[in-house]
Amino acid sequence: MAELLKGKDVADALTAKLAADVAQLREKGVTPMLAILRVGERPDDLSYERGAIKRAEAVGIGVKGVTLPADVTQEELVNNVLSLNRNSSIHGVLMFSPLPKHLDEKAVRAALAPEKDVDCLTEGSLGAVFTGSGRGFAPCTAQACIEILDHYGVDVTGKRAVVVGRSLVIGKPVAQLLIAKNATVTTCHTKTVDMPSVTRGAEILIVAAGKAGAVTAEYVSPGQVVIDVGINVNAEGKLCGDVDFAAVEPIVGAITPVPGGVGSVTTCVLIKHVVEAATASTSPASAPSSSAAASSSASPSRSC
Repeated sequence: MAELLKGKDVADALTAKLAADVAQLREKGVTPMLAILRVGERPDDLSYERGAIKRAEAVGIGVKGVTLPADVTQEELVNNVLSLNRNSSIHGVLMFSPLPKHLDEKAVRAALAPEKDVDCLTEGSLGAVFTGSGRGFAPCTAQACIEILDHYGVDVTGKRAVVVGRSLVIGKPVAQLLIAKNATVTTCHTKTVDMPSVTRGAEILIVAAGKAGAVTAEYVSPGQVVIDVGINVNAEGKLCGDVDFAAVEPIVGAITPVPGGVGSVTTCVLIKHVVEAATASTSPASAPSSSAAASSSASPSRSC
């Protein structure tokens, strides 16, 4: 039976540490503040927002909600983003995507200051992930994978890691975060030939395929650590991952459950990024201690 890498244990540990960090910042007169910018009333956005607010309250950071109608104009939305950039009391901005089709999402993302982009929507934040420096943060879901590995003492140095998926939301950034921690990384995707032979050779397997049950028993081998990023709804209406848990769990050494795995940690990483941004604001001359930058010195799974 595989060890279950439960996200709750990771989230609880992060929450305790972040609460202590926030208390120290408050002693210095700094209250970390997250702005949540939402356009419309998408159910998945509302669900993630509730989770983020609950986690923020648990560690003592403030939340400012900015809700705009689904028919908001491009100019009005960009002006709201620029206003949050200028507001020195706001340390991090969470902006939900995708935006309604009438909006130029690329232009809206470009308007957001990378140092306040706590979920890696901007090219500046992505640059920080891939260069290991600069102002910005890794995607929260990608960073959550790393937090789980760290919490459970999985040393990735020199290990063979395989990432299934190559999106900018999870696949590519999590591969880069693993490289920054000195893993040897292979990325698989829909054009990979004989994928099972590649994934079986991994010591660490991160699956962000975007398809329920895509990874079955033939893809894994004994002793592997498997991180399942997927969140899907099966034919019975139950949440499931990109890994066929029933088939894979008896074989591998450790695995994250779905639900109760990576998703449980993602909002904690969001709050962690806000706290890091607030800490950086107390010493403007120095670069922020972002997860993207910190990983190089050894950040909602809604898209895979």
